[in-house]
Amino acid sequence: MTNPTLKKIAETLGCSISTVSRALKFHPDISVKTREKVLELANTLEYEPNVFAVHLRTKHSNVIGLMVPVIANYFYESFITAIEEESRKNGYTLMILQSANDPTIELANIKLFRQNRVSGLFVCTLPNSNNIDQLIKLKELNIPVVFFDNVPNQTGIYKSCIADELAANIAAEAILKSKKKQVYALFGDARLTTTQKRLHAFQATILKNNSLMPIKIFHAINSIDAEKQLESQLANLKKSTIVFCMSDELLIGAMRAIQIKKLKIPEEISVISISNGFIPKLYYPNITYIETSGYKLGKLACTQMLACISGAIVVEELTLDAALVEGGSI
Repeated sequence: MTNPTLKKIAETLGCSISTVSRALKFHPDISVKTREKVLELANTLEYEPNVFAVHLRTKHSNVIGLMVPVIANYFYESFITAIEEESRKNGYTLMILQSANDPTIELANIKLFRQNRVSGLFVCTLPNSNNIDQLIKLKELNIPVVFFDNVPNQTGIYKSCIADELAANIAAEAILKSKKKQVYALFGDARLTTTQKRLHAFQATILKNNSLMPIKIFHAINSIDAEKQLESQLANLKKSTIVFCMSDELLIGAMRAIQIKKLKIPEEISVISISNGFIPKLYYPNITYIETSGYKLGKLACTQMLACISGAIVVEELTLDAALVEGGSI
C-alpha cells in the first residue's frame, strides 16, 4: 500500500511516486533540482517512511539489539552509553532488553530481536545459559552477535572482553606489594566465566609469590550478600588485613560492612577492587582499583559490530586492557 504522504508529494510536484521514492533515497538518476524539491516538500509535510515495509524489503532494520541481565548495573550502564553513542553516530537506533537473570526471558528476548530483524546483537549471557545455540543460529539470518562481559567459551564467535586475568593479576600483585598479612577476597557467582577467570588468576599469582599468605575466598551474588559475608568475618579482624572485591557491586557491600564496623581505611583495614572507576571515587580515601571500563568496552565492541555488519574481516575476540589506579585505601 502506497504511503498517502508519498502520493501527495508526487501529485503536488507532478511526478511519479517512484521518482519521489528514489529522490528520498538520493538515487543518482534523480537530478539535484528534483531531489531538493522533493525533500523540501517532504519536510513540510513531515513525511516518514514506512519502516515496517523497509524491514520486509531489506530483511533488516536500522536497529541494533542489546541484551543484559539487568540494566541497573554501573558497568552495564556505561557499556550501554557507549553503544548508544556509537550506534546513533552511525545511523542506528538501539533496542535494549534485560533478561532479568531468567533463561526463559532470555530466550523470549532472542525471539523478539529476531522478529524485529535487528542488524546486529550485543549479548551478555547468563551463567550456564542454555540458549547459546539460539544466539549462534542468528548468523544464518545474517545477524552478527557480539558477546561481551560474561562470554561463552566456544570458538568461532565474536567476543569483546575485559582482560579478566590481567586485572586479577594486577590486584594480586598490588596486594603482595602491600605486605599485608591476610586477604579477604570477595568474588561473584561461581558459575560466571568472569568470576572463574578472575579467581583462577588471582589465586595463581598469590600462590606463586607467597604460598603462605592466608586467603579467605567468598562468593557473593550481590552487594547485600557481600556485606553479610564480610561483616561476619570482621568480628574477629586481625591486623594487616586487606579486602579484595572483584566488582563494583561487591565493593559497595564490602564498604558498607566496613563502615558499620567503623573501621578506618587504611589504618585498620585496606581495600582494593576491580572497578568501572566511578564507585571507588565516592569514598574517602578513594579506593585503589584496577580499571575495567564498561564505556571503553562498549566502544571496542561497537567497532567490532560495525565491521561485522559491513562485511569486513573481523577479529573474533577483542580484549580491553586493565590498569591500576592508585587511591589511598592500601
